Amino acid sequence: MTDFYDALEQRHPADREAALQAALPGHIARAQQATSAFAESLAGVDAAAITSRAALAGLPVLRKHALLERQQALRAQDPFGGFSAIGWRGLRAGSGARRVFQSPGPIYEPEGTAPDYWRMARAIYAAGFRAGDLAHCSFSYHLTPAGSMMESGAHAVGCTTFAGGIGNTELQLQAVAELRPHGYIGTPSFLKILVEKAAETGTDIRSLRKGMVGGEAFPPSLRDWLTARSIDVYQSYATADAGLIAYETRAREGLVLDEAILLEIVRPGTGDVLPDGEVGEVVVTVLNPDYPLVRFGTGDLSAVLAGPCPTGRSNTRIKGWMGRADQTTKVRGMFVHPSQVADVLRRHPEIIKARLVVEGEMANDRMTLKIELAAAPDGLSSAVAASVRDLTKLRAEVLPVPSGSLPNDGKVIEDARTYD
Repeated sequence: MTDFYDALEQRHPADREAALQAALPGHIARAQQATSAFAESLAGVDAAAITSRAALAGLPVLRKHALLERQQALRAQDPFGGFSAIGWRGLRAGSGARRVFQSPGPIYEPEGTAPDYWRMARAIYAAGFRAGDLAHCSFSYHLTPAGSMMESGAHAVGCTTFAGGIGNTELQLQAVAELRPHGYIGTPSFLKILVEKAAETGTDIRSLRKGMVGGEAFPPSLRDWLTARSIDVYQSYATADAGLIAYETRAREGLVLDEAILLEIVRPGTGDVLPDGEVGEVVVTVLNPDYPLVRFGTGDLSAVLAGPCPTGRSNTRIKGWMGRADQTTKVRGMFVHPSQVADVLRRHPEIIKARLVVEGEMANDRMTLKIELAAAPDGLSSAVAASVRDLTKLRAEVLPVPSGSLPNDGKVIEDARTYD
């Protein structure tokens, strides 16, 4: 048995990057030609010219709220809002969708007919699952795509699956005891519930020796708790829109990107790409011809982790989920957005980094814009304060702080108010 799902995981990084960039023109053209949404948002873009990350960075970021708004506006004509290149009779695409799912919003996502459509096999394999294993899957099999995502990936690895779904703890525990699965696939919290219930009832679940979890945070404390009970568990990072984005390996040092993902880390509220190591919003271009997302903003925060994975996988690593990028907050009845803070920085290039802190009690809010500066010309603080007021219609104190003193946590707006 090999430690790698396929040879792609060990490609030279330069070869991978060349392949990704070579795929970009065709991917952009496919999005423009096969979907009405990207035909509009990428109107006038020469797909043949998008052959580099710099060229890609010039295209607009599609954020989930915009995708939802378009779906809602076009619900009567196309439940996918024109983002899907596949569908069924009566839609523009006409055919090609095997299933359709509904995520909170609601947002509708298509599933195509390609084997392992969501590309989850790579994560499941990295978690130790192999052909012939029985995998107990406790993700939802209705409405949302998680159950189908994981099951199709497990089948691609060669596993048999038990479709446990969510809830019914006693029945699922009985199934574990009687079927003796080799591993668990589901949320980490439900695995903990199963293990605790087994201990409480004296149920034998010793067959469970590995797991692949997702859908929620997986803190090291819970990982260690499961390891102490002889269950070796790894996590994946996937969304219903993009499928697999990244996955954990036995090195347990960050998450390795999937081979079909072109990742950017951007400043929240903008499309501006940040240097490696800086925390920002995860933006992905997904090389999926059926649902050809271009610069899709996940709304999640992360950062690129330097260096290769010790397992020998050569793709870029990220630090994992580090919070949400949408830090929009309401101050004195007005919404303040991260994009407005970014606009302040564009007006004043002397600012290297900024963080808007909202403090005080409800109905008595005050804003302070903390700024790191490359240079501090006379009158800059007053000019920046005027820009904040112009852009947000709210007053803020401007406070220069030492270079490097603002945390590298992706926060552009910090809500430090008390609500007692």
